[in-house]
Amino acid sequence: MEELKVFSGNANPALAQAIVDYLEIPLGKSEVFQFTNGNTFVRILENVRERDIFVVQPICVPVNNSLVELLIMIDAFKRASAGRITAVIPYYGYGRTDKKDQPRVPITARLMADLLTVAGANRLLTVDLHAPQIQGFFNIPVDELTALNVLAHYFSEKKLNDNLVVVASDIGISKRARDLAEKLNAPLAIMEKRRLGNADRTETLNVIGEVTGKMALILDDEIDTAGSLVNVVNTLIERGVQGVYSCCTHPVFSGPAIKRIEGSPVKEVVVTDTIPLGPDKKLDKIKVISMAPLLGEAIHRIHTGMSIGAMFE
Repeated sequence: MEELKVFSGNANPALAQAIVDYLEIPLGKSEVFQFTNGNTFVRILENVRERDIFVVQPICVPVNNSLVELLIMIDAFKRASAGRITAVIPYYGYGRTDKKDQPRVPITARLMADLLTVAGANRLLTVDLHAPQIQGFFNIPVDELTALNVLAHYFSEKKLNDNLVVVASDIGISKRARDLAEKLNAPLAIMEKRRLGNADRTETLNVIGEVTGKMALILDDEIDTAGSLVNVVNTLIERGVQGVYSCCTHPVFSGPAIKRIEGSPVKEVVVTDTIPLGPDKKLDKIKVISMAPLLGEAIHRIHTGMSIGAMFE
């Protein structure tokens, strides 16, 4: 694996370090910082000519800085004659803007794909895109991993299966929730809700499925302000569930999210480390599971030409 090199921006260096620890290789050396005028500077501190380069950088808060860092790093590797550049984006920011659902609005998820390709990325490795059609926005190969297996393993060890119901937080994620329910040998329920304008407020309309007397496990791809989560938890409790757990891949946790989770009757919120959680975003009821082994194995398989799909069979 001498030709494999993994580099990191400033968005999630801890995840990048965990990935190279799994691969048993050193983290690539680079400088990535902002000048006092706000301009981003990147310098690669080792030879990358004809090497297989993987750049780990989720597009998370500060979103635009993380994106620009990634684009400039890719350009730096391209101009340094890297053999192949894979953008490892555990969290694909702007993924919610994947269609025109209002007049005169952009499709920013597609614009992101164009920016990454023009910058010089040869392929994309990501985790649980908000919408599967985002893969089609790219003209380069896209490998999308899923956190469902690691989440299913965590909850199977809790022995909740006999009285568990998996709850899709909305109709859009019902397919993934069904897959999780199958892995846990549990029934499926779906929350029917609608979003109120562009504000982070939702109105829960109905619960499709039987939840009374069961232990509920809510699945979502990401938790942002936790408004939807709290709404769903309260609705399930009104419907007579014994208790509520929640899990998601991407812990965005913006605005009042932590206070809402802290004050909610949800027993535990299980997330992954696709987005780093600072000290101000940690609670006893928030459990973080690392995606580093899965991402590390995927990087190894891409580098050696092995199947990614076989990881989930």
